[in-house]
Amino acid sequence: MNVLWIAVALLLAGFAGWPVTALVFRLARTIDDRADAAKAAEEAKRAAEDPSADVTVDLPSAAGAQNIDDELTAAADAPPSGSAGSAPPASTQRILRGGAIIGILERLGVCLAILTGQPVAIAYIVAIKGLGRFAELKETPVAAERFIIGTLTSMLWAAGTAAAVKVLFLA
Repeated sequence: MNVLWIAVALLLAGFAGWPVTALVFRLARTIDDRADAAKAAEEAKRAAEDPSADVTVDLPSAAGAQNIDDELTAAADAPPSGSAGSAPPASTQRILRGGAIIGILERLGVCLAILTGQPVAIAYIVAIKGLGRFAELKETPVAAERFIIGTLTSMLWAAGTAAAVKVLFLA
């Protein structure tokens, strides 16, 4: 019977943890978006109250063209729209590739470490994960933030699942 509960704990910790992590990421993004909106509103209010900010500046249009004496001209660095040598759009690089698979393995490892009474193994899991991502985390602050949020969420989910199963069913 214990094998069944251990299997259930591993499945629950490993595979049901990703929706929890995704929910925490969404919550973090909502909080960041609200903070950014509040900051923008504060700056707009400050600019509206500042009498020295009563200066208007003509900005180039969104298409990269400028309007000079009612003549539409392309921006200096933009090729003409009909040219055959236009560059392809820049590709976007995914941040923290393979995170879903690594997260499942991390949660399985943490859960197994707690169920087997080897919590020191969690330190090895964190060390391996951190060393594997070190270069990417050093270059990109957004990646570092996602790494910390994802790792903490995954580990708390796996540890909570393992602890609950161990206390309720394996004691």
